[in-house]
Formats: sequence, structure tokens, C-alpha cells
Amino acid sequence: MSSSPESFAPDPYTPTNGSTSYRVVHYDLTLDYKLLSNRLAGRAVLTLTAHRELHQLELDLSGLRTTKVTSDTARVRSFKDRNGKLVIAFRDPVPDDAEFRLDIRYEGNPAPISGTWGEVGWEELTDGVLVAGQPTGAPSWFPCNDHPSQKASYRFTATTDSGYRAICNGVLVSRIARSSRTTWVYEQAEPMATYLATVQIGRYDLVALNDPSRPAVGLPGHAVPREPGSPVPQYAAVPPTLAPAAKASLARHHEMMSVFEQRFGPYPYPQYLVVVADDDLEIPLEAQTLSIIGRNHLDQGWEAQRLIAHELAHQWFGNAVTAARWQDIWLHEGFACYAEWIWSEASGSTTAETHARATHQRLGVKPQDLVIGDPGAADMFDDRVYKRGALTLHALRRAAGDDAFFALLGAWSGEYRFGTATTPDFVALAVRLLPGVQVEGLLTPWLFSEALPAL
Repeated sequence: MSSSPESFAPDPYTPTNGSTSYRVVHYDLTLDYKLLSNRLAGRAVLTLTAHRELHQLELDLSGLRTTKVTSDTARVRSFKDRNGKLVIAFRDPVPDDAEFRLDIRYEGNPAPISGTWGEVGWEELTDGVLVAGQPTGAPSWFPCNDHPSQKASYRFTATTDSGYRAICNGVLVSRIARSSRTTWVYEQAEPMATYLATVQIGRYDLVALNDPSRPAVGLPGHAVPREPGSPVPQYAAVPPTLAPAAKASLARHHEMMSVFEQRFGPYPYPQYLVVVADDDLEIPLEAQTLSIIGRNHLDQGWEAQRLIAHELAHQWFGNAVTAARWQDIWLHEGFACYAEWIWSEASGSTTAETHARATHQRLGVKPQDLVIGDPGAADMFDDRVYKRGALTLHALRRAAGDDAFFALLGAWSGEYRFGTATTPDFVALAVRLLPGVQVEGLLTPWLFSEALPAL
């Protein structure tokens, strides 16, 4: 981490990323990408608010070269790329609480960032692009304040080779096709963490996933106002050769959405999209308003279906309600893992209780050396965080009863929607809404003891 007094990294789990000295409230990203040469020319217009007087600031940007920085609201003195940072100095200090803009031009050959969690960020596929941003991959393709607490709205203008579809977060607002290049414009109005921002490029067709008896209204990719009780528009972006397999694998997706809305509250966004990459992927990925699966995940068996449910559940837990610090990652992964069991139960398959007992037995023979409420950076994606997080929720459900428990989940996704939250916030809400349950006594050993509690 830079020794600059204006770094103010917000999180010990990712000490070289993010800053609390300012906030980006809006990213306007213009991307021109050439597939054959993996060449990206970018322009990022950032609207920021200073959280203290700024003589300089640092944005996260890795592996790309900044060519120009201007501002119509501040006097830029200099800029330089240094150790994964774009450092911008001002001729006159930017006052505390001032809103200002930066116009940044940059270019290069984007590539994943190597670190504690392997390679994350911009990745070339066999025939296209995938962005997997969690937790620190966003700087591989745009300058940003890279921390989940720093949520902002976005506009994406992505130009790439004609014949390919560029997919970004939010809703498609325009598409302009020229002879060899096509430009796609998306608006992501609801606040979003940087790691959830994405670009997916491939030879994709759109397939509707809604219940055929209640088709979604509106053109694919375009937002339309939803009447209360109307279905969430759901689509899959699929290589044409995989369309039959995708339709079969995602045939119950509209039911899954309905179950989760009943359990967690209204779906947070105007629409949902599943991108099916024409490659095998190690794991599926979530991004705000969409998820990404590989062709190897197109299966109707439990293993594939649980992963599809897991990524959908992240739209509530992780995307709409985002952990304010990485140590609370169980608020994303434990909740999404438990959603798998909820779908299993609701779909007429194995009950959550049966999943919980089998999972508890498996965890019982694993090392008891992890605290899921603060697992440490190296272990925050350990499978025990996922599974023990799900068991924590099941233990709370058993103590509270179904009605009170699911009311709590709905309140959690409602009260903190489009914001950030911590484990103490969840515990406090549970204490308030479950007066007949000894919430703290129940949750503390599950979250903050290494030993696995009895179920």
C-alpha cells in the first residue's frame, strides 16, 4: 500500500485496494474493445465526493496505462500509474464535501490480476470475454475505488466487433450497429459495488426464461415498469448451439425466482440475466442483475441446479445488500448457500433439515480452525464459510420458526436494500424481530467460535 496519507484503505482483508478519503457516486465507462488483439481503449468519467480536503487521490487501476486525466471542476496538476494505483495530484486542494469530476483516458491489454485468491478480473475466453471481479478484479479494466462499501451507479458504453453481444450490468438502453462494430449502452441505476461490475462478450442469443403462461413484458434487455405481482423479466444469453441445453437446464428458473421472492422479498432489480459462456468454468459467478455459468453447468441434476440457485440468491444477498467489510462475507455466501437448500425444499426435493444434518456431519470431520464471522483474507472463500454460514441460518430458523425467520430475511433484504451492512447489523435486526429467541447466545458460537456447535 502506498504510504501516502491520503490512501486510507478501508479494509485489512484487501489493504492495497480502496480509499475512504473520497467516494465515487457515479461511473460513466466508455469501452472500445478489439477481440482479436485483446486491446481495450477506455474512458472513465467519475463523479466523486471528497471526504476530506484532497491534495491528491489514488484510484485502483492495474495493468493498463493512463494517457490523460482532466477535470471541469478541479485543477489536475499531474497523474501517474504506480503499483496498481492511478495517483492524481491537484493544483489546488479539493475541499472536504466537494463534488467533482475526473475524466480519465486509459488503454492496454487487460488481463487478470494475480493475488491471494488466484487470478481475478478481465479474462479472455475461447471466443469472447468474461469479467470475474470478486474480490479485487475491477481494477483490471477500469479505474475505481475498489471496495464493497463504495457502491455507485454506472453507465456502460461498450463497443466491440459486430456479431458479438456485449453484456453489462443493468438494463440495455441502446444498441447501435455499424458495419464492423456495434455499441451497447447499459444503465445500472441501483448502487453497485465495484467487484460486481462486469462485461461479458460472446456470440450470444437471448432466450426467455419466464413461465410461458405469464410471459415477461418488454423487449429483451430493456427495462419496463413492473406492475405488482407481475413476473420478473428473465433471460439467458446463450451461444446458439447451447440454446436447447440451456432451456432444459433453466426450465424451472421462473419457479426459483418466485420461491425466492416469497422467502426474501421482491426481486431488487428490473430484470435478471443468466450468461452461458461457451467454455467450461470452474465455478459460476455472480454480478449485479446477472450471473455467469459455463457450458459445463448446463445440467438438470442437483449439483448444477444448486449453483444456479446460489447465484440468483446473490441478487438479494451480496448485491442489493452488500457486506460493508470483507470479514462479513458469510452474509453473502452463507445466505446464498442456504438459498440452495430453500430451493431444494420448495421444489419437492430434499428438505433443508436433511441438507443441514448431512452438512453438519461433513463439517464435523473437517478442521475446527475457522471463525466464519472473521475468517481472514486467505480463507474468506473457504467452503466452510459457505456451509457453516448456511447452518447458522438453519439454526436460527429452527429456533424462530418459519414465519418469523422468513420475515426476518425479508426485513433484512428490505431495510438494507441497495446499501451495505455488517454482521452486528444482522444480529441487531434479529434481536429486534425475534424477541422470543436468545439470538446473541445462539449466533455467537456459530459465528465466532472455531468449534462447530451442535445442531
